[in-house]
Amino acid sequence: MFDITALGEILIDFTDQGKNEDGIRLFAQNPGGAPANMLSCASRLGASCAFIGKAGNDMHGQFLRDTLIKEHIDAGNLILDNDCFTTLAFVSISDDGERSFSFARKPGADTGLREDEIDEELIASSRILHVGSLSLTDEPARSATMKAVDLAKKNGVMVSYDPNYRASLWHDREEAIKQMRSVTAFADLMKISDEEAGLLTDHEDPKQAAEELIRSGVRICAVTLGKGGAYICSKAGGRIVPGFETTAADTTGAGDSFWGAFLYKISRSGKRPEELSLTELSEFTAFANAAASLCVERRGGIPSMPVLCEVEDRLRSMQGYGFGDILLKHIMEKWI
Repeated sequence: MFDITALGEILIDFTDQGKNEDGIRLFAQNPGGAPANMLSCASRLGASCAFIGKAGNDMHGQFLRDTLIKEHIDAGNLILDNDCFTTLAFVSISDDGERSFSFARKPGADTGLREDEIDEELIASSRILHVGSLSLTDEPARSATMKAVDLAKKNGVMVSYDPNYRASLWHDREEAIKQMRSVTAFADLMKISDEEAGLLTDHEDPKQAAEELIRSGVRICAVTLGKGGAYICSKAGGRIVPGFETTAADTTGAGDSFWGAFLYKISRSGKRPEELSLTELSEFTAFANAAASLCVERRGGIPSMPVLCEVEDRLRSMQGYGFGDILLKHIMEKWI
């Protein structure tokens, strides 16, 4: 039994490292891709994890496979394809840590995952199946993603969904909205950023967007708010859980670390989403905020993910308060 299995893209983030003495830009080869980043965070915290996807049978794909193994993530359903090159993302980072992307993916190997290449037993033996939206941009990966979601629902596996919108990888905004919204009807657990609220719902306001998703059938919805923390919502209600003050070096993987930490807590709870109280969900969100605050202090995707003791230390660092007191104090002082 795996706690979390993720299907989607795994790729190389070539991250801007400045310039050499001749003024030529330098890039570092970092393993990445939102589903793989998320799994790496969950695995480092203690979850048992597996990955489903495709990379090229090239130096980058072999490096990515080795990275998953090093991160203690089952790579048995990572396919290395001889006919496609591993997807590459070139990442430029501004002074405040924000990123801009340029992708080499026409096509990339991640878009070539087929329905018949999915290990059905792997999905059936997982507590949570996680998918993103980049596997929805092109066939055959789009159909493979929907098949995996269908298998999860038939086997009582919780479905987690993180849209992770990247405009340059879609033909147009309208197609992105159509395809990204197609998964929400099947999602038990969903994370969006405040910038994605209007893409996934008819509301730009994060609170209204989350509430709409809950009304549509999503059991738990988290909206990340950058430095503002996150808004967590279920049928039990909604609440903003403040973030941690930090200095960002690179925001790559911030949302992935948040969701990896959150899913880790879900998997450890032993409860179905509808059984969790708003207090429990708020504590999970504070834990996830702590993980994200550590991630952004480092560069790269997978390499920046924290381990459990670091997250616990970040939580304990808040003025000597206990975990529950930290959460209550911040909510009372800042948000009520």
